[in-house]
Amino acid sequence: MAKQKLTQNQKRRIHRNNAKALDRHQRQQKKQIDWQDDMLGDTQDGVVVTRYSMHADVEDEQGNLFRCNLRRTLSSVVVGDRVIWRSVLEQLQGISGVIEAVQPRQNELVRPDYYDGLKVMAANIDRIIIVSAVLPTLSLNIIDRYLVICETANIPAVIVLNKVDLLSEQEFAEAEQQLKIYQDIGYQTLMISAQTGKNMQKLTALLSSGTSIFVGQSGVGKSSLVNQIMPEVNATTNEVSENSGLGQHTTTSSRLYHLPQGGNLIDSPGIREFGLWHLEPEQITRGYREFQYFLGTCKFRDCKHLDDPQCALREAVEQGKIHPVRFENYHRLILSRDETKSQRYFVG
Repeated sequence: MAKQKLTQNQKRRIHRNNAKALDRHQRQQKKQIDWQDDMLGDTQDGVVVTRYSMHADVEDEQGNLFRCNLRRTLSSVVVGDRVIWRSVLEQLQGISGVIEAVQPRQNELVRPDYYDGLKVMAANIDRIIIVSAVLPTLSLNIIDRYLVICETANIPAVIVLNKVDLLSEQEFAEAEQQLKIYQDIGYQTLMISAQTGKNMQKLTALLSSGTSIFVGQSGVGKSSLVNQIMPEVNATTNEVSENSGLGQHTTTSSRLYHLPQGGNLIDSPGIREFGLWHLEPEQITRGYREFQYFLGTCKFRDCKHLDDPQCALREAVEQGKIHPVRFENYHRLILSRDETKSQRYFVG
């Protein structure tokens, strides 16, 4: 008899049980110390610069790094969090401090997982750099997907097109026209090459204030950009790991770096694609900033902006006030969101 497929609910239950078993095993192997007040110093401010499974590296106001345990009462600690922490009077098991509380976040970058949850990737971000590439083709649909995430999180976005050195003059001109779609609705764009250094100074200047984070699919050259901007990254990572005395963590951990010219950059190798199934259709609609002026002016309140009569968005497209490519991509995202959500709740 053929083996019966697991339902999504069964898969989620198995995943949760497995995660709980792993957590129990880790805690038995390395039981957390119950830090008492007489073992800790005074509270102080800090910023989380790296987050591991059971610990976080916190930078104090003097720029010193401390490997910290997390209080069990904390629900979430991510890179970029501003925290209240206390140093330990005597270092134990390589731990130099304890995070007591997380300050209210200015914003947070989240993505859904496949188990009905939302995973916070980073916090207190001043801009998201959407990195795209020209080959095999420039996907405006993917750019729009990231822009919806940025608009929903209320974080400014910058669109960076990498690897432009691979384009012919005609292809370069075509890419410029495609990016003009976004310039016309207020987004900043930049065409660069990590390989040749084209416009890298402009990118560096852009990153010189506040905290930025790169997002983009695999193969668009995010790692090359990071290496160009911070060639010392690998050396710094090794140095921190050696100083901690806990052994070197994998390079998949997110980390906040201070840039030589000023500003901070969060390098998060885990950030590639973002699903939209956690968003309601209305949220995706509001994620298109040029739609805002027309929302609420359709004839019918439940207008789906397809073939509905007197749809204000469709009329705006016909009048040249909304670019047709953006309108088409909007419907693709809605359809993709509905299809993905259905696949998650029914037998696959």
